Amino acid sequence: MTRLSVNINKIATLRNARGGNLPDPAKAAVDIERFGAQGITVHPRPDERHIRYSDVRTIRPLVTTEFNIEGNPIPSFRDLVAEVRPDQVTLVPDAHDAITSNAGWDTIANREFLTEMCSRFKALGIRTSIFVDPCPEMVRGAALCGADRVELYTAAYAEDYPEDREKAVKPYLEAARAAKEAGLGLNAGHDLNLENLAWFIHSIPWTDEVSIGHALISDALYLGLEKTVAAYLAEIRKK
Repeated sequence: MTRLSVNINKIATLRNARGGNLPDPAKAAVDIERFGAQGITVHPRPDERHIRYSDVRTIRPLVTTEFNIEGNPIPSFRDLVAEVRPDQVTLVPDAHDAITSNAGWDTIANREFLTEMCSRFKALGIRTSIFVDPCPEMVRGAALCGADRVELYTAAYAEDYPEDREKAVKPYLEAARAAKEAGLGLNAGHDLNLENLAWFIHSIPWTDEVSIGHALISDALYLGLEKTVAAYLAEIRKK
């Protein structure tokens, strides 16, 4: 079954808006796992506007399912990953001032760099995933870089889903088939929500993991965190 990894960045965003440690991202991580999620994702950025490097160090020993750290592999990020040894590192090409991730890697143009990063992290026993747009060429490029998985950037799918869900998922299905043919595991994330998640998993049932943060935490404001995690798990199981 597709695993649900919850991105807890927005918990930290709320905390940072006020100062102090309320809500506590570490407690949220523990609770989210207890509510049934199969993983926790964090995306620390250099300005630490949400998850801080210190949060990552605190949360790591508390996670009992799977810990995924995503981000641009700048030197400080590489050092943090090497220190805490997550189960998975997801390489994302976001600029330091990006509001949120907005594109996947060009795995052809950046092959040398990404190959070095995959080799570095895999030597530490960390699964590597490369964030890519739904393009078979970029997926195959990720395989050539030595990645274990790709994560498909699903913003376009989420945007197009309300108008035509079959058309929206088509390029993702093609990219997912390329991943399977290349022997890559498959993750997906960005703007997946309770409306569009089930169709994505139904269409691409070999998806290993979805990483969901903004929508899930937003839904939790109305439903509560426990009921929201359960709702997302139910959507995944609809396949």
